[in-house]
Amino acid sequence: MLAESVLEGLDPEQRAVAEAVKGPVCVLAGAGTGKTRAITHRIAYATLTGVVTPQRVLAVTFTTRAAGELRSRLRQLGAPGVQARTFHAAALRQLTYFWPRVVGGEPPRIIDSKIALVADAAKACRLALGRTELRDVASEIEWAKVTQHRPEDYPAAVARAGRRPPAEVVDVARVYAMYEQLRRERNLLDFEGMLELTAAVLTEHREVANQVREQYRYFVVDEFQDVNPLQKMLLDTWLGDRDDLCVVGDPNQTIYSFTGASPAHLLDFTRDHPDAKVIQLVRDYRSTPQVVRLANGVIGQARGEGAIRSGLELVAQRDQGPEPVFNEYDDEVAEADDAARRARKLIEEGVPAREIAILYRINAQSETYESALAAAGVPYVLRGAERFFERPEVKQAVYMLRAATRAGGDAETDGMGLIQTVRHVLSGAGFSDRPPEGAGAARARWESLAALAQLAEDMAADNPVAGLPEFVAELEERAAAQHAPPLEGVTLASLHAAKGLEWDAVFLVGLVEGTLPIIYAETPAQIEEERRLLYVGVTRARVHLSLSWALSRSPGGARHRRPSRFLGGLTGKTTTHTPARADRTKRRTAKGPLPCRVCGRPLTAAVERKLGRCEDCPSELNEELLIALKEWRARVSAEQKIPAYVVFTDATLQAIAEHGPESMEDLARIPGVGKVKLDKYGEAVLGLCGP
Repeated sequence: MLAESVLEGLDPEQRAVAEAVKGPVCVLAGAGTGKTRAITHRIAYATLTGVVTPQRVLAVTFTTRAAGELRSRLRQLGAPGVQARTFHAAALRQLTYFWPRVVGGEPPRIIDSKIALVADAAKACRLALGRTELRDVASEIEWAKVTQHRPEDYPAAVARAGRRPPAEVVDVARVYAMYEQLRRERNLLDFEGMLELTAAVLTEHREVANQVREQYRYFVVDEFQDVNPLQKMLLDTWLGDRDDLCVVGDPNQTIYSFTGASPAHLLDFTRDHPDAKVIQLVRDYRSTPQVVRLANGVIGQARGEGAIRSGLELVAQRDQGPEPVFNEYDDEVAEADDAARRARKLIEEGVPAREIAILYRINAQSETYESALAAAGVPYVLRGAERFFERPEVKQAVYMLRAATRAGGDAETDGMGLIQTVRHVLSGAGFSDRPPEGAGAARARWESLAALAQLAEDMAADNPVAGLPEFVAELEERAAAQHAPPLEGVTLASLHAAKGLEWDAVFLVGLVEGTLPIIYAETPAQIEEERRLLYVGVTRARVHLSLSWALSRSPGGARHRRPSRFLGGLTGKTTTHTPARADRTKRRTAKGPLPCRVCGRPLTAAVERKLGRCEDCPSELNEELLIALKEWRARVSAEQKIPAYVVFTDATLQAIAEHGPESMEDLARIPGVGKVKLDKYGEAVLGLCGP
């Protein structure tokens, strides 16, 4: 039976979630425990067993990327009609649909950013605010609105919450009041107003509420610890007096309280729903036992009134790995230089650059690491920069691929496979096998197009019969969800931006008092939220984890800094050293290509990057193994009726023959061996590599 097959491969707790298809359900899911897998299988099982039709399900999450991921997984599980949206997307859809009927007239224009309107409000109040202050005041207005505080209530609310406003509290209240006045006069609506107005329409118009509740009868809300009072109000309005609600979250990852989010909705779920079924997911499939042990140690030290008692303690499911490394440095420059050096060493050992991340508390810390990585010849990607699908070269490439599809797509490329077809089209946008020399705009443009070409390779490996129409459809879905393909480079990101992501190797840097916890975290609750931020950082790592701090900001400065209090009793052996540093005057400021593991020359050609060395550099190639691998690939190609390169490219086979992997972990480090290929062919390849 198809429904029963959906339950296969789930662990006991995940299966319990999937089978709990009726009534209120609360899933407390620790980091790396497969919560998305559990809830998507629950929805699919409910639809396949006839509990609910897909069109009656509304799955709500917090980002368009997460919503896109839910829809993609549900399609694969046989539930393609499920609606998966963010709170704002669902509200906008409903408000747009019902506006002509219940309000009429010109609908308000939704504003993406408050800053311009806040600037006008500040000017009207005769206040001179810089751009940073305007941004901070806009965030403060957003907090006030999501926590349902009007301008006249704002000063008292700030005092109760122990917040530190970005300007005089009276001035913020004045700007807030003027902001609301100007917004109404100009017929504008911000995201908070959109949620509030949607809830009001449903509350005041019974026929609208009945229609919405008839449409959506089955609700799933992900990341429930991040729900704010305004979102909770809208959810309650959608539900009415029904209780077919499943909420999923991790109290230990509550890191957005400053925006109005509250874990109380998750922790108190059984108070609102006394008959709710509560299921804990604690089997961590992401991280090694060493990483999990440290994560449990970090969160287990939570104390006092600000601590969250979740009862979640992760249980590692992976094989043993290296112990986390703790390093102390004289200054931030030394810390950054050594992180860059060790990142390069990991790359030379086979860890893809895109599987390495350097995470910090505040964005201002990134500049030192950008410079250090550039000096070490290590490519990097700054998370939070320009959105991938909004880059001009990517827009042009997608347009050209779409046009090629309309013009006949695969039929016009003389039978070329998907990979060659995409490369052929991208060549018209300036893509080539060899990137331009050096760095700068031309190099960045090439990297964007190379990411699209790599995505075509990944799709061909996962679905050998996929053609250009399927590839374009995948691009359009990714663009809608802002789900960019991975770029080849070490990720630089803040701890907040890293939530929901994971890497093979993670460097947690700048772990000093005043930075983590941040200096303006004063109350017990604020301090404990900083602890949870470190917990989030630790749980991003699959295998390699490094934690470090510097005793002074600049070389030669006073060494007065202290390691973060959150590391107390957890550091074990700490290495205190000042490694040799590169000459800062020679550092490049742009992203660089990967270095050759033999001679250190920057690698440019795609085949060189897969091999990890220049084509003409000496290598320890096992020729007998390479012959055996090619013969095996030919057999698999014939049996599966797919081109040989879809199994593995020549460059990947050569890299395997050079490295001689002895384990699945070794094999996974080789570029071109992704998770899908590892699952399909890993055992067979290791059998050939064995003694």
